[in-house]
Amino acid sequence: MPVNMFELPQPAIVIANSEERFPVRRIYCVGRNYGAHAREMGHDPDREPPFWFAKPADAIVPSGSVIDYPLHTENLHHEIELVVAIDKAGTNVAVSDALDHVFGYAAGIDLTRRDLQKEAKSQGRPWVTAKGFDQSAPVSALHTVADIGHPGAGRIWLSVNDEIRQQGDLNELIWSVAEAIAELSTLFSLSPGDLIFTGTPAGVGPVVAGDQIIGGIDGIDEIKITIK
Repeated sequence: MPVNMFELPQPAIVIANSEERFPVRRIYCVGRNYGAHAREMGHDPDREPPFWFAKPADAIVPSGSVIDYPLHTENLHHEIELVVAIDKAGTNVAVSDALDHVFGYAAGIDLTRRDLQKEAKSQGRPWVTAKGFDQSAPVSALHTVADIGHPGAGRIWLSVNDEIRQQGDLNELIWSVAEAIAELSTLFSLSPGDLIFTGTPAGVGPVVAGDQIIGGIDGIDEIKITIK
């Protein structure tokens, strides 16, 4: 029997301390938003306007998931990130008003097919195949602003098989959450359901089948996935 397209599930994230879920509309990602990570990728971390890429909403998977090693890559990398959930529409949002558009925060992992990204960069092509593949956006439970406020600092970290790979602090963001929201709103009309992955600290590296990845942001949440 053919699938009824109108019955396909809406991608959504668990909201902590609630039976409700946050429906996901779009996923925007900030590239190279920590200086140390920009340098490890061979770039100058001067404070230029942020650049953006995207993932499909159905790339979301919850913490605790067992994820297939993706197709067509031999170099899958982890990138732990602060994720911002938007619940108020806006365009050309002022930095001073930007945090009013935030519903809550989560810990996320931007999984990346690094070999495909390197190939795309060398040919000046988009990063879609490197960033937007199936199950490429694991996200923890979402914690509301009412519960945790707006974290401006806090340790962000990731381990693979209990070995710490990435460690930094949210206060090291080149573009703050408010600045990133304001800049993004000059390019797209923000809408409820949008997510923003805000960049990763240094220490990104490969994972293979069988690896257990645990990451977290102090004061927000942890996320755990296994690669099979």
